[in-house]
Amino acid sequence: MGDGTPARGAGRRKALLVPLLPLLLLIGCATGTEPSGAGAAGGGGATGKPPAERWQPEPGVDWQWQLSGRLDTDVDVPVYDIDGFDQDAETVARLHREGRKVICYLSTGAWEDFRPDAEEFPASVRGRSNGWEGEWWLDIRRTDVLEPLMEARIEMCARKGFDAVEPDNMDGYLNDTGFPLTAADQLRYNRLIARIAHGHGMAVGLKNDLPQIPELVGDFDFAVNEQCAQYGECAELTPFIEAGKAVFHAEYELPVSDFCAESRRLELSSLLKKYELGVWRRTC
Repeated sequence: MGDGTPARGAGRRKALLVPLLPLLLLIGCATGTEPSGAGAAGGGGATGKPPAERWQPEPGVDWQWQLSGRLDTDVDVPVYDIDGFDQDAETVARLHREGRKVICYLSTGAWEDFRPDAEEFPASVRGRSNGWEGEWWLDIRRTDVLEPLMEARIEMCARKGFDAVEPDNMDGYLNDTGFPLTAADQLRYNRLIARIAHGHGMAVGLKNDLPQIPELVGDFDFAVNEQCAQYGECAELTPFIEAGKAVFHAEYELPVSDFCAESRRLELSSLLKKYELGVWRRTC
């Protein structure tokens, strides 16, 4: 992520903004059938907390989203969304001592060549660029390869004490990934990620992927969305609000005067951010 570039995690937006632009059965790869009960919201898992004990962010809660630069923990909000690799357990503990809940940002749908586990991803699961330097779409059908890797990443978030996971690049089927991904592939994979997070006692958010909200709202504890106001899509997120689940929403190109009134009406947790997702923010 560099200054002046679209925020990492724009998902479907990347194709518009940049032209380059508990346990799954290990019985094969992506063409296998989904385990029974995969569409359910999911329990706590063998080692995780039951649903009643997981954090459930409510509609309208304020938040800060910072994925670049030196982390500023002085923003007076109850929720922080920060990079899971870049931030350590002490940072999470400090935010907890200040009464904040903390979301762990991870890319679960794209390979990043700058992450410490990058060499563990075989070339066969790496597709086309997602528009970000050093990032390529993953073949999410290959759960035989990706499940243990994502399990390790999400376990890292849990070990550091995070309350929730923001899994990014969860809408590859809407993009030119280099793989013939289908909506069914995406549903299966997104539910897998949700089950892993729940199995570690953490909440999990659905990132973008608006078309599948009706099928996935029961599997996820909140939503994270970029630019729904700019593209006239914010009403599509109402199933989360109606279920009592927060929608963390960011715009990059619209002034707050253009979207805050609608955001308040819809009970979204809306911010204006710069594309690099540094400290700077404007809130509704």
